[in-house]
Amino acid sequence: MKKKCHTPITRVKNPEPNIDDPDWIVWAAWADRITFEEIKKKTGKTEAEVIKIMRRSIKPVSFRLWRRRVNQKSIKHRKKFEYSRKEISSKIKKNDYL
Repeated sequence: MKKKCHTPITRVKNPEPNIDDPDWIVWAAWADRITFEEIKKKTGKTEAEVIKIMRRSIKPVSFRLWRRRVNQKSIKHRKKFEYSRKEISSKIKKNDYL
């Protein structure tokens, strides 16, 4: 008789699909922590191609929400993300000395 393991299994609401699965691009595009540069590096799809895939794969309302999120947040583009992080860190440093 096997003994059951008592370590908890962490379940994620939207687990990461296999990278070979076409749904991976949609999943990665929705994920804030994955930039367009990383998607291109892993799949070879450019930002324009990802936008076309998203337009075909999700509902029009969801696509508009996603585009609004991507354009407002600086996280999906590495340079914008790094620039925003530098701004925040410089503001924190200035406030430390005041």
